[in-house]
Amino acid sequence: MSGQKCGYSWDLQDRYAQDKSVVNKMQQKYWETKQAFIKATGKKEDEHVVASDADLDAKLELFHSIQRTCLDLSKAIVLYQKRICFLSQEENELGKFLRAQGFQDKTRAGKMMQATGKALCFSSQQRLALRNPLCRFHQEVETFRHRAISDTWLTVNRMEQCRTEYRGALLWMKDVSQELDPDLYKQMEKFRKVLELLGEMAKFKIGSGEEQDRPATSC
Repeated sequence: MSGQKCGYSWDLQDRYAQDKSVVNKMQQKYWETKQAFIKATGKKEDEHVVASDADLDAKLELFHSIQRTCLDLSKAIVLYQKRICFLSQEENELGKFLRAQGFQDKTRAGKMMQATGKALCFSSQQRLALRNPLCRFHQEVETFRHRAISDTWLTVNRMEQCRTEYRGALLWMKDVSQELDPDLYKQMEKFRKVLELLGEMAKFKIGSGEEQDRPATSC
C-alpha cells in the first residue's frame, strides 16, 4: 500500500515538473513574441540594452555592407561583360565595313578607311580578350558570396533569433524583478531561468561576432 502511495506521489511530482516546464516555455515564448513585436513595429527599446549590442551591431553593419558590395560587384561584372561583347561586335562590323569600302576606293581616303577598319577589327579582338579574366574574377566573387557570405548569413540569422530570445528574456527578467520576493522559491526559479538564457546569449554573441569578422578579413 505504501508502495502505491509512493508511486502516486512520484507521478504527481513528474506531472508537476512537466506542467512547470510547459508554463516556463509559454512564458518564454510570450516575451520573445513581445520583443519581436517591438522590433517589427520600431518601438524604442531600452537604451542600455541597445548600447550593450553596439559592437555587435557595428559588425552586422559591416557584414551587410560587404554583402551588398559583393552583390553589386557581381552584377557590374556581368553587365560589363555584356557591354564589352556588344561593343566588340559593333566595332568589328564597322571595321569590316570600312575595309571593304576602302578596297573599292582607290584614293587616299580609301587607304585611310582600310587602316581605320584594320585598327577597329584589332581593337574588337583585344576587347574580347578581356572576357577570360573577367569570367575568372566573376567566379571568384561568386565563390566568396556563396561560401563566406552565405555561411555567415546563416549564423547572423541564428544570432538574430537568439538576440530576440535574449531581449525577450530581459523583458521577462524586468517583469519578474519588479515583483521579486526572495522568500518565494517560484519567483527565484524564474529569475534563474532568465539568467540562464542571458548567459547563453552572451556566449553566442562572442561566437557569432568572431564569425562575422571572417568575411571582412577575407576581402
